[in-house]
Amino acid sequence: MNNPTPPEPPDPSGPARAEDRPARLSVGVVGAGRVGPPLAAALRLAGHRPVAASGVSDASRRRAAELLPDVPLVDPSEVLACADLVLLTVPDDALPDLVAGLAGTGAVRQGQLLVHTSGRFGASVLQPAVRAGALPLALHPAMTFTGTSVDVQRLAGCSFGVTAPEELRLAAEALVIEMGGEPEWIEEAARPLYHAALAIGANHLVTLVTQSMELLRASGVRAPDRMLGPLLGAALDNALRSGDQALTGPVARGDAGTVAAHVAELRKHAPQTVAGYLAMARATADRALAHGLLKPELAEDLLDVLAAGGSPGGTSQGHGSDDEGAGE
Repeated sequence: MNNPTPPEPPDPSGPARAEDRPARLSVGVVGAGRVGPPLAAALRLAGHRPVAASGVSDASRRRAAELLPDVPLVDPSEVLACADLVLLTVPDDALPDLVAGLAGTGAVRQGQLLVHTSGRFGASVLQPAVRAGALPLALHPAMTFTGTSVDVQRLAGCSFGVTAPEELRLAAEALVIEMGGEPEWIEEAARPLYHAALAIGANHLVTLVTQSMELLRASGVRAPDRMLGPLLGAALDNALRSGDQALTGPVARGDAGTVAAHVAELRKHAPQTVAGYLAMARATADRALAHGLLKPELAEDLLDVLAAGGSPGGTSQGHGSDDEGAGE
């Protein structure tokens, strides 16, 4: 098989038909989890040709059958044997051993594009394959995946964290654009910090929202999702627009008594949530203080409550604030 030519950036004058675009590639997927099949399906829409995938679980086989019909499921070495561009879509911790194993068995070919989708790693994790002649790309979609056709639609406008050797930067960005995404260049050394930021924003958000729904159910709310939807939607929009100025609620107001009451109730009904509540309240208080939202004279009592694990102790309660009683 001839060595692939990396795709050229799209013509800014307008989208071309798939058959008119240069460098159509045969695509393979190693790891048919939630991420690989949707990305391969998006590349197929751009005119590339999925030819093989690997996956052993029943769920992987179902995903491949739905999103990549008529694409055979084979061993990883066979995927590399027939694909110009290979998507390595496996868990982060499995990626280094996978790359070393593929390179060590001679499966990697000269000029083959190897693309991994890990947020944590940059291009350096592919070095064993690079020594065998591969072209390394790290393309991390900043999106949660369901492993269904919905993901292909959601890729439109999705940011991708892109890391690659400078000579492959345009090729990497072109692939992202062809999948409907928006490339964002991330330096190799910044990948772990970049990934940590996304985990805080997305993964931890899911934990916070599900905890909130459980507590609302325990308080008697029949449809916590309907109650939280407008509130969380507005909070997210305000935070994205205004940053810390969007902070509201008892911590930002300095309502130490309210925070103490919260913690007391959580200790009774959901003790597993107390540590998280205290940690987030302290972080919120620090940010509110730094940005002038929390009055210093109210902060002392609040911080004492948080330091005492939610116990009001000897704090003086009853201080008011300009937006006392406002919303959440």
